[in-house]
Amino acid sequence: MNQSLGQKLLRTKLVDRTADGAGGLAQTMGLFPLTMIGVGATIGTGIFFTMVEAVPKAGPSVILSFLIAAITAGLTALCYAELAFRIPASGSSYSFAYASVGEFAAFIMAACLLLEYGLAASATAIGWSSYLNNFLDNAFGWQIPEMLRTPMIVSGPNGVEFNVGHINLPPILLVIMCGFMLVRGTRESATTNAVMVLIKLAILVFFVVIAFSGFDAANFTPFFNTDNSKGFAGMAGVTAAAGTVFFSFIGLDTVATAGEEVKDPSRTVPLGILMALAIVTVFYLMVALAAVGAQPAHMFAHQEAGLSVILQNVTGQSWPALVLSAGAVISVFSVTLVTIYGQTRILYAISRDGLIPKTFQKLNARTAAPVSNTIIVCIVVSLVAGLVDSTFLWDMVSMGTLTAFMVVSMAVPVMRRRGGEPAGKGFRVPFGPYLIPGLSIFACLYIMKDLSKTTFTTFAIWMTVAVLAYFAYGIRHSKLNSQT
Repeated sequence: MNQSLGQKLLRTKLVDRTADGAGGLAQTMGLFPLTMIGVGATIGTGIFFTMVEAVPKAGPSVILSFLIAAITAGLTALCYAELAFRIPASGSSYSFAYASVGEFAAFIMAACLLLEYGLAASATAIGWSSYLNNFLDNAFGWQIPEMLRTPMIVSGPNGVEFNVGHINLPPILLVIMCGFMLVRGTRESATTNAVMVLIKLAILVFFVVIAFSGFDAANFTPFFNTDNSKGFAGMAGVTAAAGTVFFSFIGLDTVATAGEEVKDPSRTVPLGILMALAIVTVFYLMVALAAVGAQPAHMFAHQEAGLSVILQNVTGQSWPALVLSAGAVISVFSVTLVTIYGQTRILYAISRDGLIPKTFQKLNARTAAPVSNTIIVCIVVSLVAGLVDSTFLWDMVSMGTLTAFMVVSMAVPVMRRRGGEPAGKGFRVPFGPYLIPGLSIFACLYIMKDLSKTTFTTFAIWMTVAVLAYFAYGIRHSKLNSQT
């Protein structure tokens, strides 16, 4: 039966983890390692890096920025939890969209996720470089040569600048190490990630305790940014900063990407999402409060390895900065690891549906890991991390995350209207299918409105490329073509 163009764009695929029979991804993860994947993908990125970008926008009220981002993520987390119960499969927002609003919207969602995960992995790898350099300086009195730790494409006072001959080598090495671990298989990667996350939490508790010893309430006055030269005075600065840090809640999405590789996903994935959100929110607020209390807001701008510098200034000694830098080097490894992991699993799901080439779904016979997929992702991520300034990446990641969150929220009432409740007990969004999803969409739009024009322009270009790719390849190779 031939379908019209409209029918092809709106055709849906109810994702079932058993649909493809044997040979799928191995079901190896329980609740604890899954929760640690969520925590590992979030804590570290927003705290270790984006305070430098966010505090100059919001001032001390950056605490409100984290709170707004957390509330928005919490509303969406409830939607993720229900959809993860209904659709326990790889692909996260992509799979949810495919099962509810149709193939074309799912492909566009996939493009948002690829932007989100790929650039997030590059951005975190870039930030890892500054903490590695700080650690080497404090431990051995040696720094990485500037030509080997600065990118070629940077954001200067006059716009984009090119530093010919420069390359940020440490992020490239980090991505290579992550790729090596991921091709060995999910079980090993998840266990290693859990250990690194526990180290990360201990390091952040260490920071909070020492930073609070230098707490000065005067650093919170004035609470809101009063400099309007860049349009960031008052609440405008708060929402702009919320947009910058929002991508650090990408961990919720990462938990959902693992839906096909966990035991009892209908129960485990929703619990993992909600537990990860609770842990992340508490740590973000504690560290932000301690950091702003220990250092005036104006000192955050262009500060390399910011949290380490704060400890050094508070104590007048280098050893606390050395400990924190070492912890950051370890913990940011876990952020990059799980972000690349999420990217590969999304590509796996898209390829399995026929919308992109089959290379991305091929699994290694011994480890059941998508090796070719992982290698391709690592090459792209390392090139961006090694050549591009992270200033260009933060808001683009937030845009992709916010878009993904909105589609997930819209999918809840669609799935409810279709009925067909899954077997067994599982999580459902409280207060009906419209209130929480509607609030989630409103909160995402509220944060999105203060992202830069450059971000919107770049996002529009990326979406145009995605649409062309769908009509050039995806619509013709979709597996649903053979089912009609």
